[in-house]
Amino acid sequence: MKDSNFLKENNARQMWHPMTSPQDSIDNLPKIITGSNGVTITDIDGHCVVDGVGGLWNVNLGYSCQPVKDAMSAQLEKLPYYSTFRGTTNDAAIELSYELGEFFAPDGLSRAFFTSGGSDSVETALRLARQYHKLRGEHGRVKFLSLKKGYHGTHIGGASVNGNANFRNAYEPLLPGCFHIPAPYTYRNPFNESGPEKLAHLCIAALEEEIAFQGANTIAAMIMEPILGAGGVIPPHKSFAPMVQEICNSNGILLITDEVITAYGRTGAWSGARLWGIKPDMMATAKAITNGYFPFGAVMLGDRMIEAFEGNPAAKIGHGYTYSGHPVGAAAALACLAETKRLNVIENAAARGTQLYEGCQALMAKYDIIGDVRGGHGLMTAIEMVSDRATKAPIDADRAATVQEVAYQNGAMVRVSGPNLILSPPLVITEQDAKIILSALDAGLKAA
Repeated sequence: MKDSNFLKENNARQMWHPMTSPQDSIDNLPKIITGSNGVTITDIDGHCVVDGVGGLWNVNLGYSCQPVKDAMSAQLEKLPYYSTFRGTTNDAAIELSYELGEFFAPDGLSRAFFTSGGSDSVETALRLARQYHKLRGEHGRVKFLSLKKGYHGTHIGGASVNGNANFRNAYEPLLPGCFHIPAPYTYRNPFNESGPEKLAHLCIAALEEEIAFQGANTIAAMIMEPILGAGGVIPPHKSFAPMVQEICNSNGILLITDEVITAYGRTGAWSGARLWGIKPDMMATAKAITNGYFPFGAVMLGDRMIEAFEGNPAAKIGHGYTYSGHPVGAAAALACLAETKRLNVIENAAARGTQLYEGCQALMAKYDIIGDVRGGHGLMTAIEMVSDRATKAPIDADRAATVQEVAYQNGAMVRVSGPNLILSPPLVITEQDAKIILSALDAGLKAA
């Protein structure tokens, strides 16, 4: 390993970073993280902070989960790689498919298609949705519906159903036949409606109108996050998801829940689908499936998909990844799933999530730079920062960056995305860890 002087000198010189411009990384050098322990990370200068971001929503069990590390090490010694393409497989992938089927049985999902991550999982679900309808003779069902503000990864399909222009404009034209309806976002919506239940019904009316306009027999699937994550932690009213499912079912439209963030306990429930009491046809998962220790994902499939594909010689899946069902990833996921259940992380996620949510509400009473606080469902919390509460004008980028930097210097890594400051710490944080995050945020907001 090169020494610290070399790393600092070459920071951002040769590597282009995701979700920013190369010039921004040169002008604002990234933090060089070199160590971790528990729920803390340490930078190259020895500064140690609580990770309020949880890696990138994915390090649910923290950085010292030894059972997962041991499982990966043992698998590397035994079988570091073998393909699951036609004719071969590996024992870890078989065992994982069984365990995931048991875990997601309450969601009505019992089959797994393995991927290399969240964007892959979304792409897989979109492709299988189109193939499902073709197998049933409904070749005209090729369109997709999704929510504005939703985030579904970076592949061409995922970018096309994304509801945020920041992830679309530079890469258009994208996949045709993708249409977006208003999100149940009480702070900003085209209906000027702040009541969550009424807003849910207005968004559902927009969904029904779009289906009628496009023609139900042209639509393959609706994809949505149970709680919108990267768009700014936007939880819908509890009536919203069940109404979406009912409409999809009545129109022959598949429902895909994008649970790359929400699966495996982050919402205080084992899945976002279970949180709202729905049963999707497919669920895209990744991130916490291996605690961030290995790139891995799984699309879980329900009865309608099983009936169309199994027992049908014409149902060849012409899709997959070199690393689908990677044995090391599967071993990591098995250990991670076992530890997730053993620790019953949903209980702590709910308790600490309430603590952070209420703490952020207290900060809102203290600082008028905060326009809205969203959360209340596990460890997903967002502060939307404004320059003027009355007009809801977004905060400028420099002030937002100040909040993040001062919070870091005061003991917590937090994430700013546009005007939103997002908290998604590991699900194993303690009450004291949450207090450190809130204290660091207090300092950052005061500075800004």
